[in-house]
Amino acid sequence: MAVAVTGLVFWILVALATVTSLGTAWALGANSNSPPFAPAIGAQAISTMKAAFLIGILAALGALTQGGSISATVGSGLVANAQITSLGAIAGLLTATGFMVFGVYSGYPVPAAFATTGAMVGVGISLGGDPVYGTYQRIALFWMLVPPVSGGLGYLTAKILRRDDIPETVGVPLLAAVVGGIVANIQLSIIPAPAGGPQGTIAGLVGFLVDSAALQAGGELLVTLLVAAASFQFIRRRTQDSVDRGIKTFLVLLGSVVAFSSGGSQVGLATGPLENLYSVELGVPGIVLLALGSVGILGGAWMGAPRLLQATSREYAQLGTRRSIAALVPGFIIAQVAITLGIPISFNNIIISGVIGAGLAGGTAGVSRRKIGVTVLFWLITLASSTVIGFGLYRGFATVLGV
Repeated sequence: MAVAVTGLVFWILVALATVTSLGTAWALGANSNSPPFAPAIGAQAISTMKAAFLIGILAALGALTQGGSISATVGSGLVANAQITSLGAIAGLLTATGFMVFGVYSGYPVPAAFATTGAMVGVGISLGGDPVYGTYQRIALFWMLVPPVSGGLGYLTAKILRRDDIPETVGVPLLAAVVGGIVANIQLSIIPAPAGGPQGTIAGLVGFLVDSAALQAGGELLVTLLVAAASFQFIRRRTQDSVDRGIKTFLVLLGSVVAFSSGGSQVGLATGPLENLYSVELGVPGIVLLALGSVGILGGAWMGAPRLLQATSREYAQLGTRRSIAALVPGFIIAQVAITLGIPISFNNIIISGVIGAGLAGGTAGVSRRKIGVTVLFWLITLASSTVIGFGLYRGFATVLGV
């Protein structure tokens, strides 16, 4: 059971929780946002430093405008009848960050979403909260669907790009049209919803111009088709002038929207534990917390991404541009679905599944069954052990501090 703390101790814990959250956001910015631009670097479409600069800006913008839903789930949707305190946030974030650091230095695939979710469930139960089994089932179902869906979309995308009867001047622009249509409908906190909802979409802006629900739906569809058509035409002209230049242009633009989505899907893992502290105890607007997370992601991307980009770009260069595109398109789609549903996800897991699916389209995935089995097993171990450690770490902190 949590006991409230006041005075100097309270503000010290607030400061420590904030610094820990920034550190987690920095780690996420450095480690989870490299894949989107790695194919473009491998194809020599953009330099490493320019890519790192864009990753920082785009991921930070995505975090600021799309991170609220997942942050709310992590902060208040995993346990009932308990509020995450500053000390609880510190325990959960330290647990999750510890797992991520272990993954970086050991080479084992530690998914940040699994570690954070498990840690916050453990902390919440340690605070006297009750498990929310319905939420766990929804998250678990989504996580289980990610590998087959991402792999399947990667497979289909790669098949389209490999077909001899579909020239690259058509296949690549068609994918650009799909991406453009989705971009027109992604939820952004800076766009209010016409019906008074928390956030709207670019296509939904038409709702401010008409009152009829039927006209609003028709207008949104029209805007979506116009954005998709413009995306198709732009990339088609580029590929008609030069297939190589057109593909490189699409890789850079695709990397941009995926990096944006990555920031939106990852920042909540760092800011979610502080939701109650900032919104309820301090009365600070949620956008301030997301801004702090954005700063952490920006710093991590600028300071840590260049080294990882150089390594991952070599891997994607071996995959080839078509398989890289086939891996990134599902990543963008699934990340946006997760953001809409408020489900924490591990972005790298989506990309890995897409790479496997794209590889199968060519007849060789390049990944052994044993490696896949070990990866899945380690994911489950991460989820279970982070829950136990989060529970124990908070209890230990509370005992030592007497709160």
